[in-house]
Amino acid sequence: MVKEKSIRKKAFRKKYTLNKELITLAQQEKNHAFLTNPPILLIYTYLVEYIKEVAEAWFKQHDSLKILDWGSGKGHITFLLQEAYRNSQTEIVSCDIASSEFARDDSTFLQNTPIIKAKNIQVVPLEHASQLPFSDNAFDIVISMGVLEHVPHDQASLQEINRVLRPNGLFFCFFLPYQWSWTQQLAHLRGNYYHDRLYAKRQVKGMLREADFDVIDMWHRQLLPKNSFDYPAYRKVERIDQWFCEYTPLQYLATNIEFVAYKSS
Repeated sequence: MVKEKSIRKKAFRKKYTLNKELITLAQQEKNHAFLTNPPILLIYTYLVEYIKEVAEAWFKQHDSLKILDWGSGKGHITFLLQEAYRNSQTEIVSCDIASSEFARDDSTFLQNTPIIKAKNIQVVPLEHASQLPFSDNAFDIVISMGVLEHVPHDQASLQEINRVLRPNGLFFCFFLPYQWSWTQQLAHLRGNYYHDRLYAKRQVKGMLREADFDVIDMWHRQLLPKNSFDYPAYRKVERIDQWFCEYTPLQYLATNIEFVAYKSS
């Protein structure tokens, strides 16, 4: 849809101020160090702003939403959402896998979490790989930031996300590793299978249809690696990266495909 695509381009390219409190909290824990890297924190910042701007355009009543941060991890997404919605009645709910059978080492419950502790973020423990302990139609928005690709049964999780979303509710999915990504392929060649599942656009669209979602917008993002790089002119580098992913065939080598979809029934 033209409007949503325009919102994305505008939100991704604004000059955001990075949250100094989040950086300070992240410095307390070694495995949070990536959040102190400006190129990475910029991405999380504009993705959260994009969520807010799409929500404002999508919902007639947008100042008292209920949002689920699915897979809260270190708590930085919940933190940024709380900052974005500070002056509204919007409720941010965080959850993460707690079952020893399914939990990964990046679960909220298996690591030290200075952000969550400092902001007193309450995280709902999940005891099942795909089932969510929430009622039907409980949320206006569900967010997956680097989560869907790690769950044991992605299709079952999509069905469950659809169940807890209200009719016309939004599902945002970011950092979904792309099938032909050069960085993902290089990682696999090196024996790094942190992302053991890679996704194609057609495959994702089929999965969403099966789960009764309609796609609003889907795009490629991040051609240049950023996790281990602190680019001096990181804002300019990000804009160049986005241009390549939007307007050139190099988009088909990008790290991620991302989308926003809505519950169609």
